[in-house]
Amino acid sequence: MPARSLQVPRPHIPVPVTLPPGDRHPVRARGDHWLLAGALFAAYTVVSVGRYRHMASLSWDLGIFEQVVRAYAQLRAPVSDLKGPGFLILGDHFSPVTALLGPLYRLFPSPVTLLVAQAALFALSAVPVTRAAARLLGRRGGLALGLAYGLSWGIQRAVDFDFHEICFAVPLIAFSLEALLAQRPRAALWWALPLVLVKEDLGLTLAAIALVAAWRARGSSARTVPYALGVAVFGVAATVLVLTVVVPSFNTAGGYDYWTKVSEAGSPFDGVDTKLRTLAWLLVPTTGLLALRSPLVLVALPTLVWRFLSGDEHYWGTDWHYSAVLMPVVFLALADALPAVRRSTRAWLRSYAVHLPAAVAAAALALTTSLPLAQLTEAEVYRKPAAVSGVERLLARIPDDATVEANIGPISRLTSRCRVFWLGDTQGVTPEYIALENIGDKYRDPVGYARRLHPFAEYEVAGETGGYVVLQRRTAARS
Repeated sequence: MPARSLQVPRPHIPVPVTLPPGDRHPVRARGDHWLLAGALFAAYTVVSVGRYRHMASLSWDLGIFEQVVRAYAQLRAPVSDLKGPGFLILGDHFSPVTALLGPLYRLFPSPVTLLVAQAALFALSAVPVTRAAARLLGRRGGLALGLAYGLSWGIQRAVDFDFHEICFAVPLIAFSLEALLAQRPRAALWWALPLVLVKEDLGLTLAAIALVAAWRARGSSARTVPYALGVAVFGVAATVLVLTVVVPSFNTAGGYDYWTKVSEAGSPFDGVDTKLRTLAWLLVPTTGLLALRSPLVLVALPTLVWRFLSGDEHYWGTDWHYSAVLMPVVFLALADALPAVRRSTRAWLRSYAVHLPAAVAAAALALTTSLPLAQLTEAEVYRKPAAVSGVERLLARIPDDATVEANIGPISRLTSRCRVFWLGDTQGVTPEYIALENIGDKYRDPVGYARRLHPFAEYEVAGETGGYVVLQRRTAARS
């Protein structure tokens, strides 16, 4: 018999690990991103709910989404009467993800529930951004980029804009790109897949993430490449299917209402000054242009393309919520680019990369003085004005389940308990009440205006205060 070789166990020799600067206490550093997210959540909530308490809504979106979430909470079809009586919201934008808020809304039936949930989702997105940056740049660099991200103008504008479904997309994109930077491409694809349930255009963002994942995995994980390419095809196919079949099947007109924003657009050079300013805001104060050195920045292209090709100038600029989904992309692209730049042979470039995280954090703090979070330093944001309390008492006279036609001001105080229609778009429904924000005496003769809206009904003033007026249909008053 052949002699058996004697196997001598090899002693385990621990391999020293060199921590990046600022990470000498890795255990303590693990909680940094959660502490930052908690502080951001508090700040976002104060600003968002403060706007609601001041009745300073910028649009009808909060009312629309509350009608939809309220329907989901009551296990009904997602109808938004503000878009038209009986209008199924899936015929406007494909955002079934909002159904996730149904159980929470059932416990707390208020528009504030939506605002707090949005604040939590935006704050949560800071966790993967900070964590990924800390892994690549060290604890201090990670905290600097995380803070800059949390205070970024794109996130602040979205917080200030009532509620929108893209609040679900922002953390999904952030977690997906974090996994990609951690060389976990399959996890990145799983995080990105739900984007097709957030909004119809985000299937293209999913495809972009998948293509970047395929590119990065081609050398280290060749087996992942076909999966990533398959996900990219799925993202494009899902977008085409939703735009051409799903949304039209729920739309009363049998189409997609937003095609006209592209088909009726002029030259792509229209508003080029605004578009260039938006690109500058996207890349300069947030990343010092170094995000352009990372392939992750390509994930921003689908959103930028549809916005800049649109004929609606509201999409071109930095206002509203449209840039929120771009913030995790550019900040994580910066985190991806910096390690290589810090090894550059050019001394000035190395120095630039070393100091850039602190610089973008300082820029974010400086810019915040003119952005929504600056309200945190003002006592007014923490108080409800007496005039608002008076308006709320006036609107409380409208009974639950009543039909109400309203403009922006009263909407968010009524959609949790009434059937609310947009002013001038009741499509034959004669409401029991009309609630008007009439600040500045826009409607000099509210009763006459109601008569023009509904020639076969008679309305009378039921009360007015603080620039608001409520009209009641006389037949409803007698009943």
